[in-house]
Amino acid sequence: MKSIEYDISLHPAAEFTQVAFYCSEEGLCNLEEVPANQVRKLTEILNERGRDGWELVQISFGKDGMMAFWKRSLQP
Repeated sequence: MKSIEYDISLHPAAEFTQVAFYCSEEGLCNLEEVPANQVRKLTEILNERGRDGWELVQISFGKDGMMAFWKRSLQP
């Protein structure tokens, strides 16, 4: 049976000065009309973790930042 490990990384909103996500006063957040240059910061995070063998499972944006869920196979 293949073994998998999981990790959760937290990225505060201040880390995303180049990624625009918008939150309502109720705390509902989403990405809207993000210019290509602002997507680069998020792409850097994804590629950095990918080089270490992690695969993104889910990403969630909130008013305080981003939470990413990762998985990767363990070597027997």
